[in-house]
Amino acid sequence: MTTGKLDQVLAQAREYKASREQGYRERALKMYPWVCGRCAREFSHKNLSELTVHHRDHNHDNNPNDGSNWELLCLYCHDNEHSRFEELVQYGDTRDGAQAAATYSPFAGLKDMLAKK
Repeated sequence: MTTGKLDQVLAQAREYKASREQGYRERALKMYPWVCGRCAREFSHKNLSELTVHHRDHNHDNNPNDGSNWELLCLYCHDNEHSRFEELVQYGDTRDGAQAAATYSPFAGLKDMLAKK
């Protein structure tokens, strides 16, 4: 493959990725509160670039309109989630028994808090 052709392929791949991310990111930011789903850090317009959209099934092409495959995570929690997933893929589950279900719900009292305002 020539350098010119390689540059063209890379440019197309970057353009595709940027357009795909723009679509689901904008939808997710309109749909969900600007809060990290793991550490509950809150975001504003000033630091919104640090809030990312995580695909729960790790398939970036799975973007249902209802947002059921997305969760908003800060950069740090998103990086941690992908590191954990890569370790799971590479090494398997090293704990005894099945994976424990998540019990923390960051938005559990959100409706009540909003009603008080």
